[in-house]
Amino acid sequence: MKHRYLPMTEQDKKEMIDTIGVSSIDELFSDIPEKVRFKGELNIKAAKSETALMKELYKLADQNADLKRNVSFLGAGIYDHYIPVIVDHVISRSEFYTAYTPYQPEISQGELQAIFEFQTMICELTGMDVANSSMYDGGTALAEAAMLSAAHSKRKKIVVSKTVHPEYREVLKTYAKGQYLEVIEAPIKAGITDVEALKELINEEVAAVIIQYPNFFGRIEPLKEVEEIIHANQGLFVVNSNPLSLGVLTPPGKFGADIVIGDAQPFGIPTAFGGPSCGYFAATSKLMRKVPGRLVGQTVDDQGRRGFVLTLQAREQHIRREKATSNICSNQALNALAASVAMTALGKKGMREMAATNLQKAHYAKSAFKTAGVEVVFDGFSFNEFVVKLNKPIKEINQALLQNGMIGGYDLGRDYPELANHMLIAVTEQRTKEEIDTFVKELGDLHA
Repeated sequence: MKHRYLPMTEQDKKEMIDTIGVSSIDELFSDIPEKVRFKGELNIKAAKSETALMKELYKLADQNADLKRNVSFLGAGIYDHYIPVIVDHVISRSEFYTAYTPYQPEISQGELQAIFEFQTMICELTGMDVANSSMYDGGTALAEAAMLSAAHSKRKKIVVSKTVHPEYREVLKTYAKGQYLEVIEAPIKAGITDVEALKELINEEVAAVIIQYPNFFGRIEPLKEVEEIIHANQGLFVVNSNPLSLGVLTPPGKFGADIVIGDAQPFGIPTAFGGPSCGYFAATSKLMRKVPGRLVGQTVDDQGRRGFVLTLQAREQHIRREKATSNICSNQALNALAASVAMTALGKKGMREMAATNLQKAHYAKSAFKTAGVEVVFDGFSFNEFVVKLNKPIKEINQALLQNGMIGGYDLGRDYPELANHMLIAVTEQRTKEEIDTFVKELGDLHA
């Protein structure tokens, strides 16, 4: 047999054509005008046998600069973190990786409980009242938070800091266009949001202000000051936060945040090619019925035994989309499970230690760069990322670093023209002192 799957036979084709009532496959496309039909051969490689194809694909895959053979200092939203071995063991079980929406609680208690635990842990980390069972990623979670804010306040302006992830801001603008919302970007000052400029942008027309904590440059934003500004104008305060950082930082909920969103990728989800990941969405209880996606609630059955069910999921999200609070009806359930398992394996103490190690190693790297004569920009307290200024194009430097088995930091000039030749460096708990010292030396030599 030539294939590991069941191909369509000529008999299959004939039976389908006879059933449809046409004489040939070409007749199926007869409504397409001849002048727009493609004539000739497609410019693609000729078909290969399965064995030859697998060899070619493995050869191409070997060209990838993966994290098993390279030391990575690249972050900018996707990070190289420790993943407990148990994560892969659990999510590889067929009852989890083949599961869909658990509409039937009587046969989905395992998945429902896992989602419930995810929601609970996100609430504990963020200091919020309620969390949903995850979103697609951090970007869509942020955009959904903005849409909820506009619908709740009946206002049409969203203010977002330029220190928020550039890709998240682009997703927000795409969402806003369809809802006829105006997105206003607050300027940066010394690597954090310019609070004085923000005051000038906030008025009774603004539905929400969105801040990242830690921000895209790794700096810690003054949440208390921002909260006072937006709440004085009855708008909502939205915080996009790296959940791992909340192992050492004060939760946004303690600063009066109305909605806290972010990406759970730091917990048990590999970097892959920048995705897929898992967004989280947490809010205060007053916004509970407007939270997008779905929530899992705890209940008891007729015998008093604890059980879990989907709850507070608006039916409109499925059948009356024009009345829906959100058009996201699904989530990244498998990645949410991975995050749940990772957080459970780490525990409160482990999570705090992991976050503290990120903090300490990043600050060690910053000190080493200063000693090596490399300028650290926006100097001050940060989590696991910081910015350095170099004398050459970042793309050129990263290519040279890759030749030495190191994946360099993010080129900030791609999104911030004023920060050309500036590199955003991420240092996680995975990096050893030896790796950091080697990276500092290599980058210092290339910078000189």
